[in-house]
Amino acid sequence: MQHPIQDRIALGVQQPWAELILQGIKTVEVRNVPVGMRTTVYLYSSRKRSKFPDADVAVKSNGIDLQTLAYGRIVGSVDIVDCQPCSPEDAVSACVSWELMQGRYSWKLENPVRCPLPIEPRYIPYGMWFYPFKPRVITSRDRRNKLS
Repeated sequence: MQHPIQDRIALGVQQPWAELILQGIKTVEVRNVPVGMRTTVYLYSSRKRSKFPDADVAVKSNGIDLQTLAYGRIVGSVDIVDCQPCSPEDAVSACVSWELMQGRYSWKLENPVRCPLPIEPRYIPYGMWFYPFKPRVITSRDRRNKLS
């Protein structure tokens, strides 16, 4: 990824989930909200690692060394190809137990591509979604909120 795509949005994902996505092991991302877009997104590895016990299980069962993983960087890209309410059949692909998935959404992921070297985003994340290489447009609402 020599020249980052300015208009590509990034999805923030904690480790070890980001690594499991890049390895093609985790093909379902579990979220509280559905996603409507079907597109390629950057995969941003959050600065903090997941505290869910299922993350520790995934680390051990897949031989992941948490000390070698990138944090706070764009680590690759992945395609979001579908979104459905979670079902028990998604648990293995999500690398989490069904209990954590109930009442949430399964985002189906395909075609993970790892960056040769993790990339520091030009602009810091400001939510689950952000544009790492495009300046955020400041609205009058943002300005009003800053003043209050």
